[in-house]
Amino acid sequence: MHRATKIVATIGPASNTPEILLQMIQAGLDVVRLNFSHGTADDHRQRAGFVREAARQAGREVAIMADLQGPKIRVGKFENGKIMLVAGEPFVLDADCELGNEQRAGLDYKDLPRDLKPGDVLLLNDGLIVLNVSRVIGNEIHTVVKIGGELSNNKGINRQGGGLSAPALTAKDMEDIRTAMSLGVDYVAVSFPKNATDMEMARQLANIAGAPFGVKPKMIAKIERAEAIPALQGILDASDGIMVARGDLAVEVGNAAVPALQKRMIRMARESNKFVITATQMMESMIHAPVPTRAEVSDVANAVLDGTDAVMLSAESAAGKYPVQTIETMAAICIEAEKSEQSELDKDFLDRTFTRIDQSIAMGALFTAFHLGAKAIVALTESGSTALWMSRHWTHVPIFALTPRVGSERAMALYRNVTSLHLDTNTDRDTALQQALETVVSKGYASRGDMVVLTVGEPMGQAGGTNTLKIVRVGEPY
Repeated sequence: MHRATKIVATIGPASNTPEILLQMIQAGLDVVRLNFSHGTADDHRQRAGFVREAARQAGREVAIMADLQGPKIRVGKFENGKIMLVAGEPFVLDADCELGNEQRAGLDYKDLPRDLKPGDVLLLNDGLIVLNVSRVIGNEIHTVVKIGGELSNNKGINRQGGGLSAPALTAKDMEDIRTAMSLGVDYVAVSFPKNATDMEMARQLANIAGAPFGVKPKMIAKIERAEAIPALQGILDASDGIMVARGDLAVEVGNAAVPALQKRMIRMARESNKFVITATQMMESMIHAPVPTRAEVSDVANAVLDGTDAVMLSAESAAGKYPVQTIETMAAICIEAEKSEQSELDKDFLDRTFTRIDQSIAMGALFTAFHLGAKAIVALTESGSTALWMSRHWTHVPIFALTPRVGSERAMALYRNVTSLHLDTNTDRDTALQQALETVVSKGYASRGDMVVLTVGEPMGQAGGTNTLKIVRVGEPY
């Protein structure tokens, strides 16, 4: 069955072979995430090569996302690899400490003492350990353990409520952007942006680094800082899409606040004509188990019902025992959830104005296909913008975007309800439309007698030039 919601999966030791990648793509993988928090440039280069080869064998384009590490604030290493913290006991975070012990730990972010004051609450290891700051002396943060537990090397630190001053782009991120551009990635995900300026800077760096390779990636803002929430509209405006990164975000704003924020972020992204990915612990139990929990099934389904473009796997596909099975299961959940979705297209169009011709054609095609019961919408597009605008509204009518640009084809792999296909470059409109129709029919998406809505720009070959809407029945003359 046609699945509208896309699947993003992280590549790691469990999925780092062409054979497993091919199985994952055949199971429904749409976008591969390269996690730049782990591995070397050569590791990422090899994995990107495996992805492109597996996609070629599968006969469809798959997008690659480079996910930057960002300013992950962590404790340093310990003499014995780990310690046990006990509630009520004092503990010092010391920027000058080389190797930690039961009394103190080092910091990889040396400016952390400048960001804190007595009364602040620090959450370590994704909130499993809680420290209350009692005083700050020079480079030492003196705390009292509120919730103890085992603390091992390089575990993350968050301040409850956010407010840490670490920049979104580190020196490592800037080098990783250069590596990612040399690999020809389609998306760059920026970790911990606080505002639109962070995203604008990342885009500028990516465009400069990508210029020699002819690469201009789309930018994804990972929303995981408390400060990003009030700045969300500005971040959306400066990005191509966002990721609801529920891990660090939950630690900063509290677990209970995340579900409502997820719904708000998805709604705002769709209203702003941006795409959105929902991530973190979606199928966590499938790292070790062949089936998900009922709660995980509901979590994935609810993200679909909220209108997310994509759902994402992290450790489940990077290090889990069942990477292929997890994708198959996730795809099945998405399809079932989509069946029950109600289209609110007419309501969506109330009080909306469209000032651009291409956007008006896109909305007209959507409205027409929905009310005439068309089998498919076929959009001939250069940049993919027409398909993106259509995909912001749910109609149960699949959208097929045909483009001569491989980069646009890969980018559209992330758009909800859009199937991107390759169309040979042709400057003759009628020939191109006929080719488009034949492509959709040959792949089994429409058959003789089905009504199809077509959009195209004339003259062809210009991004943003969609200006024609055509309604045809398959098998009948134009």
